[in-house]
Amino acid sequence: MKSLLASLALTTALTAPGLALAKPVTFTTTLNAYGGDGAYLALYVTDAQGSYVGSLWMAGGKSKYYEHLSDWYRATGGDPAQIDGITGASVGAGRTLEITLDLTDALFDAGYTLHIDASVEDMRDSPNEVAVPLTTEGAGQTVRGRRYIASFSYDM
Repeated sequence: MKSLLASLALTTALTAPGLALAKPVTFTTTLNAYGGDGAYLALYVTDAQGSYVGSLWMAGGKSKYYEHLSDWYRATGGDPAQIDGITGASVGAGRTLEITLDLTDALFDAGYTLHIDASVEDMRDSPNEVAVPLTTEGAGQTVRGRRYIASFSYDM
């Protein structure tokens, strides 16, 4: 199943036309006002066994900081090919990151989990800051992060 999903889209976070049905999914992540530099965030997916499937988005462009996104880094070996073309700026304290991606329907209600690792320069790293099952029922539900993320939700 992992290789099937990888071939369907997760290496670029977009579903290849004609391979599967996809829908736009908006991820909204609001950070706490923690009083530090911008946060690096890695959004990635694991399967029902907890194995890494693919990266969806990386907020923060300096690769020297990626190792601080420790669960993501361990799963990918820090391979920049996992995030080529799916990066944006780091997210400032108290700010909101909103991204919309076309994701294959096969990710929902099938045991997959979205994870967000967070890291802020000169502050503690927060691996697995958020972990939410990707379900249609979970769409629109807000969850709190452990340290830097005040709220996270996804909508379809």
